[in-house]
Amino acid sequence: MSTVVLDVRTLAETLVDAAQTMKTGAPEQEARISFATPELLWQVLTVRRWELLKIMCGAGPLTIREVARRARRDVKAVHSDVTALLKAGILNRNERGQVEFVYEAVKIEFFLQPA
Repeated sequence: MSTVVLDVRTLAETLVDAAQTMKTGAPEQEARISFATPELLWQVLTVRRWELLKIMCGAGPLTIREVARRARRDVKAVHSDVTALLKAGILNRNERGQVEFVYEAVKIEFFLQPA
């Protein structure tokens, strides 16, 4: 099963991990999409967008109209949410203009620590 990890890490932490992977040549176990803060993660991953990911998980390439139909939402609103997920690198767009969530599972990692 292909899994993506959405996590909260600094750019420095991400670069250290990338350098380590390049140095050892060991492939990373899971795909990762990192956000600088928990607030940024939740700004991108709203409740409505999370619902879209659930709908698209394992579904293959879909048109935005089809995603909207499955979500029972307005096409324009879904288009806006899909655009935000594309910009964040969570969704991909193919050469035919369809969008796809290429993973079968999502894992979210971050720590809540005292201020």
